[in-house]
Amino acid sequence: MVKKVLIANRGEIALRVLRACKELGISTVAVHSTADNTAMHVRLADESVCIGPPPARDSYLNIPQIVAACEISGADAVHPGYGFLSENARFADILEAHNVTFIGPTADHIRIMGDKIEAKRTAKRLGIPVVPGSPGAVTDDDEALKIANDIGFPVLVKASAGGGGRGMKVAHSAGDLSNALATARAEAGSAFGDDAVYLEKYLQKPRHIEVQVFGDGAGNAIHLGERDCSLQRRHQKVWEEANSPALDDAQRARIGSICANAMSELRYRGAGTIEFLYENGEFYFIEMNTRLQVEHPVTEAITGLDLVHEQIRVASGQGLSIKQSEIQFAGHAIECRINAEDPKTFAPSPGEITHYHMPGGLGVRVDSGVYQGYKIPPFYDSLIGKLIVHGRNRAECMMRLRRALDEIVVDGVKTTLPLFRDLVNNPDIGTGDYDIHWLENYLAAKATD
Repeated sequence: MVKKVLIANRGEIALRVLRACKELGISTVAVHSTADNTAMHVRLADESVCIGPPPARDSYLNIPQIVAACEISGADAVHPGYGFLSENARFADILEAHNVTFIGPTADHIRIMGDKIEAKRTAKRLGIPVVPGSPGAVTDDDEALKIANDIGFPVLVKASAGGGGRGMKVAHSAGDLSNALATARAEAGSAFGDDAVYLEKYLQKPRHIEVQVFGDGAGNAIHLGERDCSLQRRHQKVWEEANSPALDDAQRARIGSICANAMSELRYRGAGTIEFLYENGEFYFIEMNTRLQVEHPVTEAITGLDLVHEQIRVASGQGLSIKQSEIQFAGHAIECRINAEDPKTFAPSPGEITHYHMPGGLGVRVDSGVYQGYKIPPFYDSLIGKLIVHGRNRAECMMRLRRALDEIVVDGVKTTLPLFRDLVNNPDIGTGDYDIHWLENYLAAKATD
């Protein structure tokens, strides 16, 4: 087992990793920018190292500074959390060169899945169902038009190196395609330094379903069921649940087995999430995230398995702690991402939290790195916490979520809590009848009321 873990992240995920390490008796090192001097994970870590000023490029994305922090502290492993350097293959390579364990997959697997075109080719080769589309990047508009006509409009133009909805445009007809290509290429080049784009069939009312997988790097792999992440705004997840209200046990087992078998063949190491669009009973691969997901707690709730413990165990060469036949799914779980944002405009709302109270009780968990008196800096993602509830079934889970949302107090900044208080009482959400467009349509309708 690794002995000292440097946590190359901030906020709630840094605290989440720190807690897992403490449970395992592993020493922790918190790195932080000058803006995060008073962050909770910095206060609780065994050691802390300041790695630069607030801009992420000068601190949390500064590889030389993080490597130096490993050398100063004697950390023999790095947990990257999510975001920042968690899917940076060069970072994984550099750590390996310095004899520091990267708690994640191999650099080669990060590269393969980080390139959306190569990821799609790999998924198809491994037997994972994919969305119809171009076999690779499209560089010629006439070629793109031919492919679009073959797969049928509407089509989605996507950045090969993309994520978070950037470099993604819909063309509803041949007349829209040229402008969609130009706009997506410009956005992709600006955001990722790579303007390569490809085409996919645009599904009309799909759900976003993702499968949690784990591999030991030696050919053994398991799946931990699926999460439904269809409630999104601008391609950013807002509410996640497990299991999906749209799937039955047979569908769940089928797609889970496909994903686990694929990871076994790939000899994948560590945690990963294979994401799909799901429509009319069919799954279509869109991407794979080679890291821990923000929404991993809902999987932990229904399986009882600590995913960070499992990451550390696999990275230490101890293999998986559980076999597929031993995994049991119990009940239902929902996560709400609480952001420091205006609930109407979604503009960030940094500032000091003047009053703070989180709910408790059976089946209620809160992952958050903030506290009363904490000043939310304006430099980073606006996520300040995650409310996770678990019940014996979805009805009990919704009941518990409603009660928990009534208990939360966060004053001094605006948050997205009013949105969740609306959603938990909406009939469509109550029945689980929603798709990836539902939330944006709901918000647009509310704006005109």
